[in-house]
Amino acid sequence: MCKKVFIGATGQHCGKTTISLSLMHLAKKKYERVGFMKPIGPKWIEFNGLYVDKDAAMFASVFGMEQDVALMSPMTLTPGTTRRFLDGEISSSMPRESIMSACAELEKKYDFLIIEGAGHGGVGSVVGMNNARIASLLGAPVLLVTGGGIGNVIDAVELNIALYQREQADVRFVIANKLDKEKRDKSLGYLQKAFADSGMQVLGAFDYLPVLADPTLLHVSKLIGLPLKGEEGDQNRICHTIQLGAASSQRVIDHLEDSTLLIVTSSRDELLVTASSLHHMPEFRKLLAGLIIAGHVPVADITQRIIDDSNIPYIRIEETSSEIFYQLREHVSKIGPEDTEKIELINSITERYIDFDAIDASL
Repeated sequence: MCKKVFIGATGQHCGKTTISLSLMHLAKKKYERVGFMKPIGPKWIEFNGLYVDKDAAMFASVFGMEQDVALMSPMTLTPGTTRRFLDGEISSSMPRESIMSACAELEKKYDFLIIEGAGHGGVGSVVGMNNARIASLLGAPVLLVTGGGIGNVIDAVELNIALYQREQADVRFVIANKLDKEKRDKSLGYLQKAFADSGMQVLGAFDYLPVLADPTLLHVSKLIGLPLKGEEGDQNRICHTIQLGAASSQRVIDHLEDSTLLIVTSSRDELLVTASSLHHMPEFRKLLAGLIIAGHVPVADITQRIIDDSNIPYIRIEETSSEIFYQLREHVSKIGPEDTEKIELINSITERYIDFDAIDASL
């Protein structure tokens, strides 16, 4: 018999995929066959000729489950899907039947199945399949991921739990993620008090780790939609800091932090040459991850030659440096199959944070 767990969340960016990756790593230590499913895919990509949810594609790619990717992502919300559903062009029973059929097939193949929801409890309602209803239909106990804190976590859980209760879904765990390291024990203690009579078990997940939220150079390239040039081996490097190179060249270099993505206006020849030259020096290579060269003004020929010869990773854009700076500062990085550094980090520390035995015993 296949054990199942549904990974829900109180909102976006709580860390559902990080928790799913952690459970996959831990479950594979105990179970021979561990599977993954994303019933509703609001963010889809083309993968092996199919339109599937990007997280399903990531798990299929990382864990060698490409043959099951269609089952792992039975319902994607591609452009026009919601309109066709509401207009009656898509049968009202289709999402339900597709999801239940795919899950039944996966249960035959796997001993432990991780089912990841999308966003908060109500996501998917537009096609009649919100997270709470899916968890109930599939008979999968729910692990509800929240952010860190106390009051905001309690409020968010109360708001979401009403929908899960209406759909008669079995919420067994509240798992607080992105906890303040210094306040971890205190926060978990108060959350356990708050939900003591709820029947839900409160667990802690990861402390807040900026490295998991920071983008890689490749992520930045994909977000902007422009190629990453320079050293290919650096494309998966994580950018911990995004800095606007607006001060003098010396001041900018003196204030570089660990693994900085430096945004430089295309007319700043001195700064571009200096940054490119530092790429060859190990002590500065640790500080400077790469460049975004911004602006309409062409880069001077000799400056461009120095940039290319240095092999420093860079992206050339036409927007102003301030526009791209604020765009990137608002961006929250998601984990993809190419993010080997992040996935390896999650796997290396997950046993320290996640009590898999407690989750498994309750299933």
